[in-house]
Amino acid sequence: MTTPDLDRPGSRVVDKAQYGLAAFLVLAGGYVLVDAAGLEDGFADQPVQPYTIPYVVGGVLALLGVLLAVATARGDRPEAEEGEDVDLTQGTDVRTVGLLALVLVANIALIDVLGWAITGALLFAGSAVVLGSRSWVRDLAVGVALSVGSWYGFYVGLGIPIPAGILDGVL
Repeated sequence: MTTPDLDRPGSRVVDKAQYGLAAFLVLAGGYVLVDAAGLEDGFADQPVQPYTIPYVVGGVLALLGVLLAVATARGDRPEAEEGEDVDLTQGTDVRTVGLLALVLVANIALIDVLGWAITGALLFAGSAVVLGSRSWVRDLAVGVALSVGSWYGFYVGLGIPIPAGILDGVL
């Protein structure tokens, strides 16, 4: 029995897994679109109604499923191991995973007391340091910008209350 030469230009092998994934994406997108049709209108003063996001997500899922089926029919194939940046011969760095978990747990424990602006900055900066960054000042500055910006984005822009903690009245 011979195996098909997948590296030969013009060789076409039916990739059932790719078609299966494409069908799943189309079905999932269709389900989300049908389910979104049953949502009721929100308040009249809302710029984005509750059904908007499900329509977008469902449409994108269905579109990606169709595009994947077309690409598979054309003979496009994903790269094997060359597409990965992960060295599969190395084990998991348990120390790094543990430190990231510790940073996340500290954020969860302190968010009600200190507020998102402070714990978010520590979360972003701490994660960057654990993952190998060597610039504490830059990490903290970027963390503060991300956490304060996201706090204002959620609280002011979307009207979703996020804990301000000790900065209540300052932000």
